[in-house]
Amino acid sequence: MDAATVKSLLQAKLEGCEIFVEGEGDRYNITVVGELFADMRPVKKQQLVYAGLADQIAAGSIHAVNIRTFTPEQWQALA
Repeated sequence: MDAATVKSLLQAKLEGCEIFVEGEGDRYNITVVGELFADMRPVKKQQLVYAGLADQIAAGSIHAVNIRTFTPEQWQALA
């Protein structure tokens, strides 16, 4: 599995989000920016992103992920 494949899987589940993926093999750093995170609790945000990778995690193709989620406003504030 590579970063482009991980990004593609997430884009299919998180339409309208900007997704950045770094890493290789079975370990990835994932950043997702989307308005859908505006009123979500942190755990719900994590669950939403994990859901896009559930099959790969269960199969062992992905072992570890570090997930960061932002609204567009939060993302702009970091720039």
